[in-house]
Amino acid sequence: MQTSNPPKAANRNRVAQPSQTSGHSGEARFRPVAIPSQAIFSGAVEVEIDHNGVRYRLRQTSQGKLILTK
Repeated sequence: MQTSNPPKAANRNRVAQPSQTSGHSGEARFRPVAIPSQAIFSGAVEVEIDHNGVRYRLRQTSQGKLILTK
């Protein structure tokens, strides 16, 4: 008998799209939407994101990593 693990807190609020497969209970599985970083940055090194009235900065490092700060 398989038991299901509860979803992790970080995954609860993700925007999801239905996948082509179904879960064991017959419900559709969901996966996060993938957005290429090039679409977010559009050639810039840093962008500002407004989330619920709070402004965040997302920037690319010279090593290609992403840093999100408040």
